[in-house]
Amino acid sequence: MNDQIERAGSEGQPTNSKEGYFDYTHVKTVARIALYDDLRSAPRITEILPATTAEYIENLASKVYEQAHSAGGTIPYTVIREVTENFIHAQFAEIIVSILDQGNTIRFADQGPGIVQKEKAQLPGFTSAVEPMKKYIRGVGSGLPIVKEYLDISHGEITIEDNLGTGAVVTISLNPSTPPYKGASQNNHTPSVDHQAEWRASLTPPLTQRERDFLLIFLSEGALGVTDLSRLTGTALSSTHVTLSKLEQAGLIEKTDNQKKRILTNMGYQVANSL
Repeated sequence: MNDQIERAGSEGQPTNSKEGYFDYTHVKTVARIALYDDLRSAPRITEILPATTAEYIENLASKVYEQAHSAGGTIPYTVIREVTENFIHAQFAEIIVSILDQGNTIRFADQGPGIVQKEKAQLPGFTSAVEPMKKYIRGVGSGLPIVKEYLDISHGEITIEDNLGTGAVVTISLNPSTPPYKGASQNNHTPSVDHQAEWRASLTPPLTQRERDFLLIFLSEGALGVTDLSRLTGTALSSTHVTLSKLEQAGLIEKTDNQKKRILTNMGYQVANSL
């Protein structure tokens, strides 16, 4: 039985023929998302087509989040985004993202160089990021540690394994039916659900209601221009400009490659997801 294939993203570009060189400004490979209803039938497949690196990461993370949540999953966008960004270390080679267990297990596989020191990859400060990557990721070794911290306090799990032949497989999962864990102490005044709320709140700088509204719209809509936001929110163009400038100065949004639209930064995604 043939897989059902949906295509998302922009059209591809010719591959770079320079031997040993990788152009981090544009992803030239196709990623595939496999959504499993169960393991008794073939998955539905969505392809994420080549695009600029920022757009490619956004397209892939957004589509995985959309499909996982449509299936009933509860893994936050921020967590999915962090693991998606990690594909840059594999130069986006042969990406396959599998969505299982009604969206509560997501497996990210690539055929890059792999992750040799799997434990250290989950600790802050350990990174193999090089300068060209840092236009698209923080590059300070914080991505997988953020994921691990969230899953630890949410009764979830992250595992890192070797792929077949070459590459890495990162699996994240949540068990929404697990009751809140109160820790080894008999003290019940600090359940882990409170720690989770504190962790999310710590990400949020002081924001006006309009700024919060704008961040939530960016989270749901992706890249937007001034006119787009003005139309969606009913805000005057001048006020929209002022609000965008403040969010940009705060490091929560940034301009896209063509400078015509803006998207959430890594920090912006975390803040918007915590609102």
